[in-house]
Amino acid sequence: MNIYTLTLAPSLDSATRTSQIYPEGKLRCSAPVFEPGGGGINVARAINHLGGNATAIFPAGGATGEHLCHLLKEEDVAVIPVPAQEWTRQNLHVHIDSSGEQYRFVMPGAMLSSAECQQLAAKIKAIPADSLLVISGSMPPGTDTDYLCGLIHLAQKQGIRCIIDSSGDALSAALEVGNIALVKPNQKELSALVKHPLNQPDDVRLAAQEIIQSGKAQNVVVSLGPQGAMGVSRDACVQVVPPPVRSQSTVGAGDSMVGAMTLKLADGAGLEDMVRYGVAAGSAATLNQGTRLCSFENTEKIYRYFLQS
Repeated sequence: MNIYTLTLAPSLDSATRTSQIYPEGKLRCSAPVFEPGGGGINVARAINHLGGNATAIFPAGGATGEHLCHLLKEEDVAVIPVPAQEWTRQNLHVHIDSSGEQYRFVMPGAMLSSAECQQLAAKIKAIPADSLLVISGSMPPGTDTDYLCGLIHLAQKQGIRCIIDSSGDALSAALEVGNIALVKPNQKELSALVKHPLNQPDDVRLAAQEIIQSGKAQNVVVSLGPQGAMGVSRDACVQVVPPPVRSQSTVGAGDSMVGAMTLKLADGAGLEDMVRYGVAAGSAATLNQGTRLCSFENTEKIYRYFLQS
């Protein structure tokens, strides 16, 4: 099954280190490491790291956009960039050696013109039927949720199954379209979707089932931080708790998880196997500092742990 990802607000991510942080003075940093960024782009990269193939669709503008495309080609990630007038944003991740803390400076996404939005829609329309499309990440400034819903309608009309990983109004609007193949909220996002707090032990399962029974999604996988994730479908419910690992950074864990689950969904795997592989990839990503995603080796080690336990 062909896999595509859509990132409406891609980024060029730079990561660096400094010994300590304080106001006003010059903070001497290590040489920056540049990596591609943005939800769907990272999902495509994670799929590539895990031995699969995904094509990333995204707008790219200016020198930062060119650098982003170059980095993706170096990783052998297939790309369909749409030329954009505004420069692709650049984010900054800073690791503080003295405390182990991380600071993430996230810039607003580049605004998209109406012509660029139409070009992105045309790329979606060209995706073959029976493909998977992962729409992940934030919305650019000035782009409303009606556009996002239109893209989902367009994809579904062509027989494409959509996976959504977003938040806030974008996530709510996407689910209102209905029949989403897979959605991955965290517990706070799930609470906002069902419009009530999730305080009791069984509230997460019941809230996920509420979304499924309403026809909004076929599979809901709720990320629960150190408790792993709970996966719910119309016929099943499973919670997968990762083994204890020494977490270095949570950056990229969610995208790694979505990439791994997308691979399993494309292979026709069941809910439990899909959630296990997703949690394994998400946990594998936390073993790295900075913005690095999961590795195949660490993901397989954790996945085998689940199969043997």
